[in-house]
Parts: sequence; C-alpha cells; structure tokens
Amino acid sequence: MAKPPAQPSSSQDITAFLRKRQAISEFVGQQARLLFAVDATASRQPTWDQASHLQQEMFRASDQIADLAVQLCYYRGFGEFQASPWLRNSAALARLMGRVYCEGGHTQIAKLLRHARAEHSKADIRAVVFIGDAIEENPDTLCDLSGQCGLVKLPLFMFQEGPDPVVETTFRTMARVSGGAFARFDSNSADFLAGLLGAVARYAGGGRKALESLKGESAKLLLRQLKP
Repeated sequence: MAKPPAQPSSSQDITAFLRKRQAISEFVGQQARLLFAVDATASRQPTWDQASHLQQEMFRASDQIADLAVQLCYYRGFGEFQASPWLRNSAALARLMGRVYCEGGHTQIAKLLRHARAEHSKADIRAVVFIGDAIEENPDTLCDLSGQCGLVKLPLFMFQEGPDPVVETTFRTMARVSGGAFARFDSNSADFLAGLLGAVARYAGGGRKALESLKGESAKLLLRQLKP
C-alpha cells in the first residue's frame, strides 16, 4: 500500500528548525577549540604506549575546562590522514586515542597544517598541538605554511620527541613564526610532557591569563615563548 503523502511543514515548524540550527551554529562557534595532532608512523612505536596514555589523560583533564572542543588528528601508513569530529566528550576522545596504532609511512605535516588552516577558516582554533619525532618533507615548505598559520592567528605548539637537531631547528622555527611555542621531550620526561599538554589545554580554554595562573616549568617554558 502506498504511503500517504507527508504533510508539508508549517511556517512555524520551519522557523523553529532554522532557529535551532542557528543556535547550534552559534554554540559551536563560541566553543574554544584545540586541534591535537600526532605522528603515528613507525618511528614512534618504541614510546607510543606511554605517550598515548599521557595524551588520553590530557583529554580526560579537558573536562575541567569549560567549552573546550578537541579534534584528534593523526597520520601514518601510505598517505593515511585521519581527523575526528570536534568533540567535548573526553571519554570518547580517550577511546579514539586508545585505538590509534603506529604504522610505517612518511610524515604528512604539510597536509596537517593545510587541514588546520581549513578548519580555522570555519571557526577559530585557539591552538594546534603537534607531537612528532621526524620530518621527511621540505622544511622551507613547512615553515612557510606555519607562517601562514601565524598570519591568521593560529599558533602551533610543536613538541618534539627525541634529539634530532634538524627536526628541532625546523620545529622551533615553525612554532616561532606561527606565534606558538616549542618543547622537546624524551622517554624519561613523561611528567614534563603531561605538564605541556595540560598547559596548552588550559591556554586553549582561557588564553594567556589562564596559562599564567598555572605553576610549573611547563607553563613557564611556554610563556617565555608566547608573545605578550
């Protein structure tokens, strides 16, 4: 039997729908947003479990920061780049992070920066956090893209795992020209990384004043680099 034709929406129904959609858009636009990105290529496998645990803890701690939405991004394998929806549910973010595993492949930092700029053009992102240990792309290209991020007030917080001097030079420059900050950590500085992640989450939620309210070396290191 054929279904009866649907009743047309009344003008009141349409108006209510449009108002609800506008309210949702305004709410999303008002949220502080932090893009969190990780290199999930094979070189990070030896320390992945520890770093992944700390990152999950950061997501859980973000519950204490009002209206902070986080997007998880990662790259690995043969051109694989993934970006989650913008989420405020810390448990969901932690579960997503827990399912990510390392796979051999080249770095895709340029793709990440272009993605971040595209997202920033839709609604402001307060900060981009990146954790990685390698660069297999043209450093000049990465620094130019980082400078473009700086022009639109999209600061990069570049956290380097390991001692590679070429990576450090490039990451430092990327952070500086974007208006962000750089820090280096290793497998013996888990507490330091945890402090860095918590400090950036606080900065994304409340700006420089929120970061200044924190104690500890991590917050001081970032503040020394951030422009007043």
